[in-house]
Amino acid sequence: MSARPSTEPALSVRPDDPVRPRAAPEAGRLAWVDAAKGICIILVVMMHSTLGTGEAMGAEGFMHHVVEFAKPFRIPDFFLLSGLFLGRVVDRDWRLFADRRIVHFTYFYLLWMVLQSAVKYGQITDGAGPGAFLAHLAHGLIEPYSTLWFIYLLAVFSVAVKLLRRVPGPVLLIGAALLQLAPIHTGSTLIDEFCERFVYFVAGYLFAARIFGLADWVRARSGLALAALAGWALVEGALVFTPTGLPSRPNLASLPGVSLMLGAAGALAIVATAALLTRAGGPVTAMLRACGERSIVIYLAFFLPMAALRTALVKSGIIEDVGLASLLVTATAVAVPLGIERLVRHTPARFLFRRPAAFHLVGEERPGPAPHLAAARTT
Repeated sequence: MSARPSTEPALSVRPDDPVRPRAAPEAGRLAWVDAAKGICIILVVMMHSTLGTGEAMGAEGFMHHVVEFAKPFRIPDFFLLSGLFLGRVVDRDWRLFADRRIVHFTYFYLLWMVLQSAVKYGQITDGAGPGAFLAHLAHGLIEPYSTLWFIYLLAVFSVAVKLLRRVPGPVLLIGAALLQLAPIHTGSTLIDEFCERFVYFVAGYLFAARIFGLADWVRARSGLALAALAGWALVEGALVFTPTGLPSRPNLASLPGVSLMLGAAGALAIVATAALLTRAGGPVTAMLRACGERSIVIYLAFFLPMAALRTALVKSGIIEDVGLASLLVTATAVAVPLGIERLVRHTPARFLFRRPAAFHLVGEERPGPAPHLAAARTT
């Protein structure tokens, strides 16, 4: 089980600057990875937007069904894609590894934890003053804050794999799977999410070459791939929408073992879907790739436009349909961060999305794609 594809990762996991200009549109990148990350980040924003809008409006809409369908694979696929490129730096010295996989994520986590917390200053302090705010920030160092837990866990997962990289692949994968299957519910986001998600990150790391091969196979056999995706969607839907009657396990998809299999199958389904989309091209694919290329931008900044528009819609009552309101909030929460990044890209405010040189331990690395992966690129 080899995990050593030497190509640049997608933006939310790339080891250098997430919005660095590129000399050529496809330099060192795989188009399907961007498309897959675009699908994932939209699904994540959709979940937060839809559930928040539904709660604020006191009802559910058609978007809630989409969110429920995507629940088993939405986050697993993100972590699987994030693990694909770890092999590029995992055996390097600790200084370079720390720059690419610890300092990189820590910078954005700390910066945006402060920004997001500042927006909620009154709610966080509840009149207790700056001391309570500082205590909140200190707590965020050991317990991931709000939606930023994903970035926090990426650094933790990377360090864990580097420390365990001498462990045989099958042993590492089985151990991670057992953590996912175990009923671990401590109340700590760090511990619980680590146990729940680590297996997908490890799978991306160990099976990277095979996942790239799957994308190639899908593009070469689109008919069979479409049939397989249809079968997967039917099984996914049946398990997701069949209730169990158990409070802790509301549907068949949430049962131990089933959730693990659906997470893995759904992650591969997104890979296949992205490969088919990049083969076909078109404006939808271009939009998904644009979102995937700057997925970290969307992830960091979607919360503010999402909350602002949701509040405005609820107070105005201009849209009564929960599904339509959720769709509008989702689209806005995806588009506005991209617009903000574009506006600040060449200004001093670019530090919001681009790690300054002062926060690099080593110089930026700009390799081209590995020869054995060059053919997989879509031009």
